[in-house]
Amino acid sequence: MKLGKTGHKILRRLFLVGIDCVTAFVASIISYWIVNGAIAWTSLSMYMWAVVNAILLVAVFSVMELYSIALSSISVGDSLRIIFGGFIVLIANVVFALIVSAKSIAGFRVGLAVVYGGLVTCAILCIRFSKRFLVSTRSILRKRDGTKKRRVMVIGGGDAGAMLVKEMLTSDKIAYLPVCILDDNPAIIGQHILHVKIAGDTSMIRESVNRYDVEEIFIAMPSAPKKRVSEIISAAQETKLPVKVVPGIYQFVNGKVSVSSLRKVEIADLLGREQVTVNLSEIMGYISDKVVLVTGGGGSIGSELCRQIARSHPKQLIILDIYENNAYDIEQELKRNCPECNLLTLIASIRDERKVRDVFEKYRPQIVFNAAAHKHVPLMETSPNEAVKNNVFGTLNVARAADKYGVETFVQISTDKAVNPTNIMGATKRICEMIIQTIGAHSEHTKFVAVRFGNVLGSNGSVIPLFKRQIEEGGPITLTHKDIIRYFMTIPEAVSLVLQAGAYAKGGQIFVLDMGEPVKIYDLAYNLIKLSGLEPGVDIEIVETGLRPGEKLFEERLMAEEGLQKTANGSISIAKPIPLDEEIFWATLEKLNVEAHEETENMKESVKILVPTYTIDKRD
Repeated sequence: MKLGKTGHKILRRLFLVGIDCVTAFVASIISYWIVNGAIAWTSLSMYMWAVVNAILLVAVFSVMELYSIALSSISVGDSLRIIFGGFIVLIANVVFALIVSAKSIAGFRVGLAVVYGGLVTCAILCIRFSKRFLVSTRSILRKRDGTKKRRVMVIGGGDAGAMLVKEMLTSDKIAYLPVCILDDNPAIIGQHILHVKIAGDTSMIRESVNRYDVEEIFIAMPSAPKKRVSEIISAAQETKLPVKVVPGIYQFVNGKVSVSSLRKVEIADLLGREQVTVNLSEIMGYISDKVVLVTGGGGSIGSELCRQIARSHPKQLIILDIYENNAYDIEQELKRNCPECNLLTLIASIRDERKVRDVFEKYRPQIVFNAAAHKHVPLMETSPNEAVKNNVFGTLNVARAADKYGVETFVQISTDKAVNPTNIMGATKRICEMIIQTIGAHSEHTKFVAVRFGNVLGSNGSVIPLFKRQIEEGGPITLTHKDIIRYFMTIPEAVSLVLQAGAYAKGGQIFVLDMGEPVKIYDLAYNLIKLSGLEPGVDIEIVETGLRPGEKLFEERLMAEEGLQKTANGSISIAKPIPLDEEIFWATLEKLNVEAHEETENMKESVKILVPTYTIDKRD
């Protein structure tokens, strides 16, 4: 029968209790012999005293929680607690000796109590430190006999780096040997961690690689600023050696830093931006025990919304998507990872007004996230009517149903491409924002908001998957312009902010997410080649192909008329709404609907009437 983690912990504590009992008993007998010059083998009182000492020691150590100390990482503080526990035992024995000496019981004097107290405390300390002594000895032997192990440089001399060094030196199953450590803290340079020297700061990466014949680099700096870690990763990659990183502060705090937890450097590590944080209690507060509908739930944003919502304990999560394969994938993933979540997956198009109404009437969602949309810029440039039918009128169908059936909060997923758009996709998203703003201004029950953000790393249609495929095929990597820049955020980050923005909803707002500093697409391509262990311009070429129809060099988050109002979360701001003539807006929108379904050739011009800031790209 296999023991669980709790079973192993209990067995370890029982083992230590048994060792301490034997130690206390033997120390009592030896102390008696030292003080009295002989052992009274027939003295029942001597044996009774030894047994009581064993019980007393275990009782004191249990109260002081000294059996919860991990022997492999016993510290000076733990040692002081053991000494204090031994002192309590000594005082108890002194009191006992004073009592029995008055009764003239042979052999029991204060001196005996003092000798016993010192002896048993020293013995316990030796036993507790024996594992660390063995670990240290084995680490020295392993370091001398490391010919079959890969020689590793650890960057980071803090607790995370120390954990990695210790594991590499003490495990028989790890084929790595730490040969040097680098750290930017001048106070610890020159010191050793388990006999591995902290050889210098991070400016000495290349020099240390040559001096210590390093074959691989581990970066263990989970709490360091992301920008600094990004710089160190770039410097480490210049050595052309494999580079791995400790995942992050979350794993470190939870004690999960190990060689097995190391991962390869990812493109997100090179953005140099801190991970955004959200107030989980706010998210839970308005999602927990609610019926939540996610349209486009199988897409990259929609599926991550479903993952995070499922962890917030909704009453029911409804995944709606027109593409059954994606919907099936996220449904099966959530069934595995959140078996307690009440899931419903529906295959439907938001363009189908009757079906949308039917979904709302049957299931009465209380929270709606509208992530369904055509998002691929070049494809929409050649199919503008489809962009309008799906993005504009699909959103209108869902928004009207939400208003009619008393949804509490409606969150529209928007994009920074909606700001002064140069493509039809962005222009349709701007119309969606206007729809949300207009309906939200008059809704009696529903808080309508839109959340505007930029590119997300790894999403469907983004440049990262394309670049990876091009690298796998041997290149070249193609980008439209060397100077093109974009704002980037990871999918989980963007979605967590979308969820929190929903908690701030009051109606008719456009929330703008802080995406950090913009990133050059060229730099992304360059770093991705380096991450693949290849050399840009040598192994993989980077080729400019020219801006595509509807594409611009940089994206904006705000239009000229909009200002920003901060929220409690510094990464989420509110754009000042732009006034609309609602009567003209709805009349023009109705005309646009007719033209879209009549397959007009002038769809872009019609859209521009609604979005004056839209600049039509005249290129074929």
